[in-house]
Amino acid sequence: MNRISQLVARIFLGQIFLISGLLKISGYEGTQGYMDAMGVPGMLLPLVIALEVLGGLAIVLGWQTKLASMILAAFTLVAAVIFHNNISDQIQMIMFMKNIAITGGLMLLVVHGAGAYSVDSRRIKS
Repeated sequence: MNRISQLVARIFLGQIFLISGLLKISGYEGTQGYMDAMGVPGMLLPLVIALEVLGGLAIVLGWQTKLASMILAAFTLVAAVIFHNNISDQIQMIMFMKNIAITGGLMLLVVHGAGAYSVDSRRIKS
């Protein structure tokens, strides 16, 4: 059950980033405008998309899990502070706390690794 739980947890965490990155492609102009409005240069959007898609895939596959989790945890905390800092707005407070919770899950991956059903575990055995 532990092995399956680790895999499911990675899929749940990774899919958030993967889907978010892919949706940013289809809503590119709107996302770029939102970033600009929040004081983040919209020209960084391709890097954000690459980070979310590649980082999400890395987490799901369990490849370079500790590194990908560290990077995504830092990214998620920064995003919380920049984009969800109006905690007097209940929705923004929930979004901020969601980011904190995701960061907590990523930190567990940093500490414990990807688990048995992962590319990382296969590389260790080889």
